[in-house]
Amino acid sequence: MLPLSMVARMNAPTPAGRLDGRVAVVTGGASGIGRATVLRFLEAGARVVVGDLNVDNGGRLVDEAAAGDRLRFVPTDVAEESSVEALVGTATEAFGRLDVMFNNAGVGGAFGPITEIDVAAWDRTFAVLTRSVFLGTKHAARAMIDHGAGGSIVNTASVAGLGGGAGPQAYSAAKAGVVNLTYNTAVELAAHRIRVNAICPGFVITPLAVGRNEALVGEKIAVVQPWPEPGQPADIAALALWLASDESVFVSGEAIRADGAMLAAGPRMAGLTDPHGAFRRYAGYAEGSTGRATEKRRLDLPTPS
Repeated sequence: MLPLSMVARMNAPTPAGRLDGRVAVVTGGASGIGRATVLRFLEAGARVVVGDLNVDNGGRLVDEAAAGDRLRFVPTDVAEESSVEALVGTATEAFGRLDVMFNNAGVGGAFGPITEIDVAAWDRTFAVLTRSVFLGTKHAARAMIDHGAGGSIVNTASVAGLGGGAGPQAYSAAKAGVVNLTYNTAVELAAHRIRVNAICPGFVITPLAVGRNEALVGEKIAVVQPWPEPGQPADIAALALWLASDESVFVSGEAIRADGAMLAAGPRMAGLTDPHGAFRRYAGYAEGSTGRATEKRRLDLPTPS
């Protein structure tokens, strides 16, 4: 009699790098890393439900992907449980199952000196970056357990969550929470053959990371990472596909860096992500690619001696 582990791996396997017959949910899927991953999942044969706060970007994605009934877009606030529950429910109602959950939505969040950050901005940062991963994991795991075929949960963390110097305080702390939540839920959900992993990108050319500073990236990238070129959304999408597919069937509880050896060399991100020193002169909350305006207030602080 075959061990249960072997039986599970033999149950409806997919060819290498394919997601034929699988159903995926991608949050923050209308731009950047999420958008690249949606397109990669569709190319691999999956049916995909995209959740994003930016409705305009979501509509453009649906039009450009031209995937027909294999792609659905649902306006989603990942910080609200009812919204995340409805997103997962769309996948199970439309396609009958859920195999892959990519908790990817993010914002830049609170920024400024630690003495000037508003509590509300700090809490909103954690709501979008960390609570959203909890909610996505909670409702995806319920759907996967009910279906009984296991699954893969992939969380977007960051090198900022693995050490100092790679991001603003609130963003970095929130991403560190994503990494630890990944570890703990991987242990808890393994009995259901649900794998949980995190991707920790370094500097990737996305609207959230670059904003209006794309012209500065080429000349400064060598300062922050050893690899000669900045990362692209497609680079992270390829890793997400591997983690979603049967190719990574024995990988769970990992926080995998995709950072061009940045963390190995020691992150020095401030000069690239904040070339004009705005985080020292302003405090506020960066909305990223949500379509909402960044909030900021100018500081009048003494220069450190």
